[in-house]
Amino acid sequence: MNKGDSMKSARLHSPMRRQLIATAAAAMLLGVTGAQAAGGATDWGWPTPYEKVSDKSVKWLKDKGWWPIQVAFQAPWSGQNTVNIVMDRMGLLKQRGVDANWTAFASGPAINEVLISGRYQVGNGGNFPFTTLVDRKIPVKAIAMVSPNLMHALVVPKDSPVKSIKDLKGMSPPAVIGLVTGSSAEFYIQMAAQVNGLEIGKDLILKNMPPGEQMSLPRGITGVVSWDPGPAMMVNERKTGRIVDSIFPYNMYEGQFYLRDELIENVPDVVQAFSDAFAEATLWIRLNPEKAVTLMAEDPNLKNYSKEILLQQVKAYNILYKPTHIFPHGEFYGKVCEPIYKWLYSAKRTTRPLSAADFTAAVDERFMRKTFGKLGWAIPKQPPFLPPGWSGKPDQPPYPDYITVLNAKDPQPFPEAGDLTASWTFGGRTYQP
Repeated sequence: MNKGDSMKSARLHSPMRRQLIATAAAAMLLGVTGAQAAGGATDWGWPTPYEKVSDKSVKWLKDKGWWPIQVAFQAPWSGQNTVNIVMDRMGLLKQRGVDANWTAFASGPAINEVLISGRYQVGNGGNFPFTTLVDRKIPVKAIAMVSPNLMHALVVPKDSPVKSIKDLKGMSPPAVIGLVTGSSAEFYIQMAAQVNGLEIGKDLILKNMPPGEQMSLPRGITGVVSWDPGPAMMVNERKTGRIVDSIFPYNMYEGQFYLRDELIENVPDVVQAFSDAFAEATLWIRLNPEKAVTLMAEDPNLKNYSKEILLQQVKAYNILYKPTHIFPHGEFYGKVCEPIYKWLYSAKRTTRPLSAADFTAAVDERFMRKTFGKLGWAIPKQPPFLPPGWSGKPDQPPYPDYITVLNAKDPQPFPEAGDLTASWTFGGRTYQP
C-alpha cells in the first residue's frame, strides 16, 4: 500500500466529536470512581485514583510535535480492534492526562509505513509486520501482547474439491492463494507449507489480496489465507467457504502493541499510561462484552460486520484466555518466531538473519510488570493458553495441542491459585491471593 492509500484510512471521529466523546467517557468514569478516589477500584478492577502523566512529559511531546499522540490499529483484526477502540472511546488515556488519536488501517504493512515515517508513534502489528520492523532496526518496543493465537485459516470455496492442505501438493495448475503479502497470514502459510511438504512458487502461488477482496472468495483462486474475523464471516455467517487448515499446529500467533523508543527514553510515564490503559481496557471488555460490541459497531470500518459476529469474536479473543495473556513474554515468543525467521532469511524476505534474541530485545516487559503490580497480579511464568505439563517446545513446531478458540468455548477462570499477589476486586467481588 502506498503512502496515499495508507492515509485514506478513516479516523474514527472528527476532532470535535472525539473531544466530546472523550469528555463524556471521562465524566462517566469519574462518576463510577469518584466515590472511591481515596483508594478504591472501578467495577472492572482498575485501582483508583488514576495516575496522571507529568507536565514535563506533555511539554516534551508538544515540543516534538507528537501531541496528540497518534495510534495506528487495524480495524479487521479481532481482539486487537476491541481493545484499541475501548481505549479510545472510553477515554482511558484521557483519564491519565494523555491526548491520543486512533486511526484504523487495513493491514500491518500499512501501519509499518506510517510508523517508519515517524508520523505515528504507537502501533499494533502482527508477527510478520513486527518482524519487518525488527529486521529494519526501526526503534520500537512492544509493551503488550495482542490477541494471542488469533485464528488464521486456509479457507476454500464451499464447493471446492480441496479437503486438506495436503491436497494442494502437485496441483495443475498450481493452487493460487490470496493473502496480504508481508502479513501474519504469510507467516502462517510459509510454515504450513514447510511442514506439509509444499513448495511456494511450485505447489502454491501466493497472490497479494486485501482483506475485503478475500471475503468474496473471487474466481480464479483456490482459496484465501485470512485471519479472524474473516474466516468466521466466510464460514459461519456468509456460509461461502470451508476451513481446510489452521495456524495452530505451526505457529503460536502473537500480535504486539508497541511504541517508538523515543517515548520510552524521554516520557516513560506516558508509556506506563499506555500500558495501564491497555490492561484497563482488557478488564472493561471482560466485564462489558456487549457494550464493547456497541462501541465497535459505531466504527465505520466495521459497518459490514454483524453484532453477532463481533460478539463472537470478542468472546474468542478478548475473554477466552485469562487477562494475563497481555503480558509480553519476549523470550517465549522469540522462540516461537525463530523457526520462521530462519525461513524468511533463506527466502530473502528479511535483510539479515534474525534469532529469538532479536525479538526479545524488541520487547520491554518493565511497563506491564508495573501494571500487574498495580493490579496485584502475579507475573505468569508462561502464557495462559499452555496447559499444565504441556510437552511441546515453542521453537519446534508442529505443536501438541494447547488451548485455542477451536477447542475451548468457555473463558478460563480468573483468578485461580497463584494468579494474585494482593486482593483484587472485579464485578463487585473481591478475590484474595
